[in-house]
This record gives sequence, C-alpha cells and structure tokens, in this order.
Amino acid sequence: MTAGSIPSDNPTPPRGERADIAEVLAEAIFSGDYAIGETIPREVDLCARFGVSRSTVRSALQKLVNVGLLVRVSGQGTRVCELATWHLLDPQVSAWMARYAQPNPRLQREVFAFRLAVEPFVAGLAARHATAADLLAIETAYEGMINALTQPDLRWQGRSHDDYDVAFHEAIFAASHNLIWAQISHVLKPAIALIVERSNSRATTHGAVISGDTAESTATPGPVTHSAPQLDDSMARHFRMMEAIRLRQPETAAEAALSVLERTGRDLGMEDLTRQPFSIVLSHDTLATTRHPGDLP
Repeated sequence: MTAGSIPSDNPTPPRGERADIAEVLAEAIFSGDYAIGETIPREVDLCARFGVSRSTVRSALQKLVNVGLLVRVSGQGTRVCELATWHLLDPQVSAWMARYAQPNPRLQREVFAFRLAVEPFVAGLAARHATAADLLAIETAYEGMINALTQPDLRWQGRSHDDYDVAFHEAIFAASHNLIWAQISHVLKPAIALIVERSNSRATTHGAVISGDTAESTATPGPVTHSAPQLDDSMARHFRMMEAIRLRQPETAAEAALSVLERTGRDLGMEDLTRQPFSIVLSHDTLATTRHPGDLP
C-alpha cells in the first residue's frame, strides 16, 4: 500500500457516527495492509477521510505511537515500527492482535516460546496453591472442552472448544495465587487465544482437527469426525495436568503441562522449541528453572 492510501475495506461510518481512527489504523497494521516500515497516510488525508480535525487525528496517532506501533519521523511522515517495539503486553495491543492479526510466524513462535517456558512452572505453582474454587474452575473448563467436542460445531452452552481451552489455562494461572502470573495471564489471554485459533486452522488445513492444544487426525475433509483413541490421547494430556494439580503433585503437573504444549508445538510445526524445553525443578519451598544448552535466551 502506498503512502496516502487508505484500506478500502474500512468504509466511512454513517453520518452522525465517528470512526475510532486508532482502531481502524491498528486493524490495517495488524492485518498487513500497512507493512513494517511503511508510511501511513498523511494527517491531512486522514482528516479528509474521517471528516475530523487535525487534533483528533494527532490524538489517535499518538495512541499508536505510545504503544510502539508507529513512529513519527520529522520530514518523513509516520511509519509502522518494527515488531520488536510493539507493546504486546499492553491490553489494547493484545486485544487488537487477537481481533485483527494475520498469521505472523515470528509472533506465533514468540508467544508459543513464552508459553513453553512459563506454563509448566505455573502448573507446578497451581499444584501447590490451588483452592477448591480453583479446582472447580479448571474442571469446569475441562468438561466444557469435552462436551464441545461432542457437538458438530464444536460449541457447548454458547462457547467454543477454543474458549474452554483458553479458560482451562487461564484458570491454572489463577490457581498459582501469584498476582503477577495471574495478571500476565489476563493480559496475554488474547495472544494465547490467537495461538489456539491458529493451531486449529493449521491442523484443519492439513487434514486434522485440532481444538486448542488438542488434535486428532481425520481421514477426509468435511464434517468433523473423531477417532476415539486419538481423542482419548489428546484430552488425556489435559486430564493428567488437571489431576496432578488436584493431587498436589507439582513435578507431575509441570511434566503434564509440557506434554500438552508438545502437542501444540507439533501442530504448529514448532517441534524444535519443545525438544530442549526448560526443566522445572520443584523443591519443598521454592520453584526454580534449570536451563540446558540450546534453550531460548
């Protein structure tokens, strides 16, 4: 897209309604209409496009500058920043990513690497600290996953299998009873949901059905059909994780979490990240990580 052009699939809102300029531009950036390093339309063009004042446009642009998506260069206009500068932990950026992002191999890899490094550790914490209410939340999400898989559209009581899958992992973060981990799970929820959705789409494209972190092969495309042995295997990974937390077995919970993620890595084509993951060392009083050669920095 050339400087000054504006995506045609973002029509001018009806008279009396004002478009959220930051939202429209964020959608264009995350969907790839504006590539990294590309100049977005000039302020005067945005003013004409949206029928607003220059101060309104500048305020919208500043929102995107503040979260690292745009940089304003004197005499050169406003450009899309490198991915490394995007504030992906900002709740608004994370939400935009979940709504609008097109498949980005690097971004998917970074989010999955984060999950691989963190979730086994958090599962161990949950095994130590989960309350009865926490266990109920985990079990409810697990049962939702199971029930959704029995439905042709993979939905149960108004929620998709992917929704229950994300809720399962979010409940485990909450069960750690660590304020930082719990807050991180809320912030990263859209990003993790994006990985679940992408892995689902990828597996379906390759002739398999994957629901979140679980997968099973199908012989032919079309309506979802489930192979009992494969379904048992994939859901058993989540069940073992849930049971280890319920039984207060931190090491087993960490290992089970890694097993769940190994399946995800296979579906995303990122097996290399799971071959030498972080080892979780659980003592009576502390949880620590031990690294092996070749681990991510």
